Amino acid sequence: MASKTYGLLILVGIVLFYSCNTTGEQKEAKMKLVQNKILQQEDGTISLKVDKADCYQDMVNPSSNTAEWNVVVSKSGRFNVWLSSATKDTTDLKYDNSVMLSILDNRIEARPACDKIIHNSSDVTYPYFRADSFIGSLYIQDTGLYNIQIISEKIVPEEIKKEESSGSANSKLLSVFLTPITR
Repeated sequence: MASKTYGLLILVGIVLFYSCNTTGEQKEAKMKLVQNKILQQEDGTISLKVDKADCYQDMVNPSSNTAEWNVVVSKSGRFNVWLSSATKDTTDLKYDNSVMLSILDNRIEARPACDKIIHNSSDVTYPYFRADSFIGSLYIQDTGLYNIQIISEKIVPEEIKKEESSGSANSKLLSVFLTPITR
């Protein structure tokens, strides 16, 4: 009888050990997945920086340069979409083409204008200013994981970013903000 009890205790111990170990591995795998995603802020804002995106540049046709993010939306609703650009000219951002933002079947396409000029922004250094542009609003119906993509010639490749100090780049796209609309 005692050998059966010891055998049962050993079996229970082994099962508990492996179940706890598997749970730890699952948590670790989940944390790695979350690290590669942008999380929505507590106030509902989604902040997407181009330097944190997966970027695809086409040197022949820069109007198809693309930045993509995987975003976890925890609060759905209607959002205003703002672009932040670094620019030397606060009257004209010099976007040759419209900027297109897409989330699933929702698309916004607009040519950015200087709606707000932010002086002394920590996002840019002299001789640049930060210019924010409102490009529209969109509705995100459900919570979950979304792929957000933006296409613009102002998604600047690394080689050109290095040339900024020589004055060759007049403007570039810095980030995209989706701010919740409250009533």
